[in-house]
Amino acid sequence: MPEMTVTVRWPDGAVEECYSPSLVMHDHLEPGTTYLVDDFARRSATALTEAGERVRARYGFACSASAASLERIRSTAARFAATDLVEVLAMRPPLPTRTPTPTEEPS
Repeated sequence: MPEMTVTVRWPDGAVEECYSPSLVMHDHLEPGTTYLVDDFARRSATALTEAGERVRARYGFACSASAASLERIRSTAARFAATDLVEVLAMRPPLPTRTPTPTEEPS
C-alpha cells in the first residue's frame, strides 16, 4: 500500500508534513489549494479515516500512524479560527499519470 505525505502551511506560517498510509488524500485535497481551517480538518478526517480503514481491510489492524496524523491535524486546527486559511503546499508522491493505451486517443 503506497504511503504519502501532505505538506501544509498553517495560518501562523508553520509548515507541517502530515502522513497518510494511502494515496486517498488525493481524493480529498489538492496541492496548491488553500482551504478554510475547518474544511481542511474535515477533508483530512475523511481521507485519513478512509486510509485507516484500507489498512484495516488489508492487514487486519488499525493504522496508528494515520490516527496520530488525524489527531495532530485536529489539535493544530483547534488553535485557529474556522475561517483562517491552510495551504496545501505539496503532496508526495503525486498521483500517477495514466498513459493512454494504443487504442485510445490522447486527450
